[in-house]
Amino acid sequence: MAERRMFAKTIIDSDAFLDMPLTTQALYFHLGMRADDDGFVNNAKKIQRMIGADEDDLKLLVDNGFVISFESNVVVIKHWRVHNYIKNDRYKRTVYTDEKNLLGVKENKVYTLGNDRVADASEMEPDCIQDVSKTDTQLGKGNKDIVNQDIVNQNRTQTFPKMYGKNSNIPLMDYEFENLCDKYDKDVLFVALNKMSDYIINTDKEYFDYYDRLCKWIEQDISESKAKDCKKKIADIKKQVSIN
Repeated sequence: MAERRMFAKTIIDSDAFLDMPLTTQALYFHLGMRADDDGFVNNAKKIQRMIGADEDDLKLLVDNGFVISFESNVVVIKHWRVHNYIKNDRYKRTVYTDEKNLLGVKENKVYTLGNDRVADASEMEPDCIQDVSKTDTQLGKGNKDIVNQDIVNQNRTQTFPKMYGKNSNIPLMDYEFENLCDKYDKDVLFVALNKMSDYIINTDKEYFDYYDRLCKWIEQDISESKAKDCKKKIADIKKQVSIN
């Protein structure tokens, strides 16, 4: 089993995470450090007591969607596959197969118990877990373009988001960006990306789900634009009536 664990900033720097009490945040980190290579922990209550947290902290992690709990008292880190990329030769499959069989994996690599799964977690074998040996070396050389292409090519599974916006600070997966291109006019999309990018720089704001937030920005801009057009048409009609 791998000894090192990672945590994605998109998760731990989100408002949803930082708004939780410090004891709850600490419990999350301790669970993540002690989870097996599939993100499962069988002694969450022991860890909770050991660090001075209480049952409310674990319950809060479950309620806020950071941890999934099973009847067996086993828990799994919901964003485990977002956080960690384990080399195939170090991967050790979880022994909690009954719990894993209940899980699915969404397109964004998040575990789910719902119907929005694109694959069953039990079908995600070691070859679907990122082998970072090559990318680590390339990253050390500063060869970011090669790293990004290598990540996309491996198993045809994208594991890192690409950065968008004029300041390259809006992380989106390829399928998210493609959905945005299909859903909105490209000029509208790129205006919104740059607008949001500047807003993040000016306010130091971070979001739990950049795709969802960007959609809301665009819908709001479209609504405001339609309202302005409507007001202009009404003004033109009134002007024509007054002239006649």
